[in-house]
Amino acid sequence: MFSYRHGFHAGNHADVLKHMVLVAVLKHLMAKPTAVTTVDTHAGAGLYRLDSDFAGTSGEAQEGIVKLLASPLAAEPPPLLADYLEMLAGFNPSGKMKVYPGSPFVTHALMREDPRDRLWLFELHPTDSKALVGHVEQMEKKRHVVVKREDGFEGVRALLPPPSRRGLVLVDPSYEIKSDYQRVAGCLQESLKKFATGTYMIWYPVIPRPEAHELPRRLKTLANQAGKPWLHATLSIGQPPHDPGEKNDRPGLVASGVFLVNPPFTLKASLQQVLPQLVEVLGRGRGQSQAVESS
Repeated sequence: MFSYRHGFHAGNHADVLKHMVLVAVLKHLMAKPTAVTTVDTHAGAGLYRLDSDFAGTSGEAQEGIVKLLASPLAAEPPPLLADYLEMLAGFNPSGKMKVYPGSPFVTHALMREDPRDRLWLFELHPTDSKALVGHVEQMEKKRHVVVKREDGFEGVRALLPPPSRRGLVLVDPSYEIKSDYQRVAGCLQESLKKFATGTYMIWYPVIPRPEAHELPRRLKTLANQAGKPWLHATLSIGQPPHDPGEKNDRPGLVASGVFLVNPPFTLKASLQQVLPQLVEVLGRGRGQSQAVESS
């Protein structure tokens, strides 16, 4: 199934979707002068080398960001994709994709100098938490960042609502544990009661597991009950080609989704423009698809 540690999957197609949307949400929030609080419930290590043992073992970046950058689409990207690629270029000034930023560094790259802005990072895995602390020490605006080796589902409770009443909560656990699906839904339900005007972004894997298929339906119900607008987008690159004589019982992650509550009003149209182009570039076999829906 999955490895808990994101280093195996850094830069894959799911990261392309997740971080492209994350950049759009952050740019929208940062456009107004009011202070912004961002909470990342499952921050990971923060930065990943694409030539590391982890990334090299899976090779998923080759089917994701590396493939995208080698395509004509990267030369003339639509605005949503252009902002994401510009952010990545800031971490790879040589022009060669060696470093992939996780969500903590994606967020930090778009943060302002405003001393009221805050980024809260939660990571429970001991190795990744230690790496995250070391990486944060390299940040220029590290005084804006707080790292906690705690359960993010629990930690977010004390931070809502933020003083400015403006913020983003990013929730993307590993989903290796079945209870994560239940906890994600519970986290959204509780958070909306405390901070109804906040923007919430939830990433999840699209896999043959009942909990994964039920999650977006539960999230829609919670958003509707709260009377809040939502957006749901999915991207599938399809099954990898393989020799008919060989078994392909473990094709890896082929699809993922993002669910947002209180999304930027321009995001749906931007995703409808770019997702078909991403499928054309990253698609590799049976099951390629993309979809965008909203309330």
